[in-house]
Amino acid sequence: MVYAMNETVEHLLSWRYATKRFDSTKTISDRNWETLELSLLQAPSSFGLQPWRVITVRDATVREKLRKVSWNQSQVVESSHFIVLAAQTSMGESDVDRAMRRICEVRGLTPESLSSYRGLIISFLDDLKARGVLEEWCTHQAYLALGILLSTSAMLQIDACPLEGIEPKAYDEILGLSSRGLHTKVACALGYRSDQDHSAQLKKVRIPQEELFLRR
Repeated sequence: MVYAMNETVEHLLSWRYATKRFDSTKTISDRNWETLELSLLQAPSSFGLQPWRVITVRDATVREKLRKVSWNQSQVVESSHFIVLAAQTSMGESDVDRAMRRICEVRGLTPESLSSYRGLIISFLDDLKARGVLEEWCTHQAYLALGILLSTSAMLQIDACPLEGIEPKAYDEILGLSSRGLHTKVACALGYRSDQDHSAQLKKVRIPQEELFLRR
């Protein structure tokens, strides 16, 4: 049974590719979209702070605007669903306190029991700020979520294409993110591949395993 599961996972990882053309007539079901959203919600992040937000763009007019600042890539408008991952531009004690309150709510703990943990996180964030890498750290957290999303979509045999060929500042303006302390990092189109997407038939090109994996 485990062997069969391994084969299934390996097949789906090979099946997955960065889809270039989506079939705009096919839509992700509500049930599958709930699962994809759950994958983002359950994605790992340092200290569980989740310093990023997901913007689901459904409005066709907004998507057309985003396409113009995305190298005119058709995935923005042809895909069933289109999301943007935006990282927080700053973090402070209020963010940590919100996280602590949520831990207490879910796990039935008291704020006093988390005081040391709270201090540790604040010290960590202060160090990131002092070194000028806080937003970079938030970006890394957003990409952890993207990785989980891509893996989950493959398991559901839903196609996806992460998009970095975008103008983040223009995205921020179109989506009104700056006023919310967010900055666009990466977008992702999800749906079902078009029969016209010849990229689906191409073999994946990766460096040899012996070059990728360094064993000591």
